[in-house]
Amino acid sequence: MDLVSRAKNICVSPASEWAVIENEPATTGDLLGGYAAPLAAIGAIAGFIGSVFVGTTVPFIGTYHVPFFSGLIAAVFGFVMALVMCFVLSMIIDALAPTFNGQKNQIQALKLAVYSFTPAWIAGVLRILPVFGGFIGLLAGLYAIYLLYLGLPRLMKSPQDKAVPYTAVVIVCAIVMAIVIGLITGLFVGAGMAGAGALGASNSNSDVQFDKNSPLGALQQFAKKAEESNKKVEAAQKSGDPNAAAAAGVEALGALLGGGKRVEPLDIEQLKPFVPETFAGLKRTSSNAEKSGIAGLQVSKAEARYSDDNEKSVQLEVSDTGGVSGMMAFAGWAAVQGERDNDEGSEKTQKIDGRLVHEKSSKTGGTNEYAVVLGDRFVVSAKGDGVDVNTLKSAVASLDLAKLESMKGVGVKQ
Repeated sequence: MDLVSRAKNICVSPASEWAVIENEPATTGDLLGGYAAPLAAIGAIAGFIGSVFVGTTVPFIGTYHVPFFSGLIAAVFGFVMALVMCFVLSMIIDALAPTFNGQKNQIQALKLAVYSFTPAWIAGVLRILPVFGGFIGLLAGLYAIYLLYLGLPRLMKSPQDKAVPYTAVVIVCAIVMAIVIGLITGLFVGAGMAGAGALGASNSNSDVQFDKNSPLGALQQFAKKAEESNKKVEAAQKSGDPNAAAAAGVEALGALLGGGKRVEPLDIEQLKPFVPETFAGLKRTSSNAEKSGIAGLQVSKAEARYSDDNEKSVQLEVSDTGGVSGMMAFAGWAAVQGERDNDEGSEKTQKIDGRLVHEKSSKTGGTNEYAVVLGDRFVVSAKGDGVDVNTLKSAVASLDLAKLESMKGVGVKQ
């Protein structure tokens, strides 16, 4: 299962997803490199933008910006330590299993640690705007604990009545680890700040400019928008008007998840033409189109199912991530890539001609998948049973992808 689907499923339907995860083959490399690393990078990049470019407002003093090189050191170190903490926590989960009448299994324990962290890693994007980070980060952390509670009995085979104490002990250990890592990070980053000072690093980042077409340049432009949104939220909060503060918060969150812009997704009538009557040589048997979300944070999609009498079927989905298109941009900036191959099948994510592409082939007669991201906004995905990935790839290529990609500026509000 691809990263996006797994992250969505574990957050939306955790009970059924833990059942899938339980019997799913996995390796340490798959879990840490293929899943944890890309998600942990979200918080690292967001924290870098928030601390270096947006800054933290200190009452009576002003806005403080962490020096560029210090922020970079903190981001890299934080990213590495997030993976280390995840792995160590899995060892603790495994070691404690017999204490709570469970069964030791290192891979199952690592699955628990990695997938339970999902909501916290996703919420890491809010570190760009410190005003949001605290409360929503707390909610994400609490939900992560709930995911762990649901997963422990199933993956570690502990009795249900042992789930609460098992979870409690694991969380206490996690808190202790977080404190230790925080102290180490402080020392490490402190040394980095001293080094940056020796190199003449300034507390002002206005003299650090990057090519707008480079990853850091894109982050810098995004950061400017985030800084503007942060100031609007702070001003609204100071006004004492709760309605104004709430409106500013929603607007800022929309700009954040939209990649520094407010993005209104395409209407479903604009997407439906990209879902043809026939696809991959099969006839359309059903279709659906919808646009949902709250103002400023909406997405839209058109989808259809195709099949024949020979047990071949394909599910085509064309989505406009609109209000959350910034997440697609993050994937592009971070150059999220990966590849794996085992007895079950092969899977890879790579950038081809500037587009993020995901392919998954089953070697056991299962579902094959092909997806492509267009303009850091639109996602075209096809999943087929009885249809190989090359056929799916050709079918997707037969759609007017260039036209869809050319619409990436539609509905964008600066």
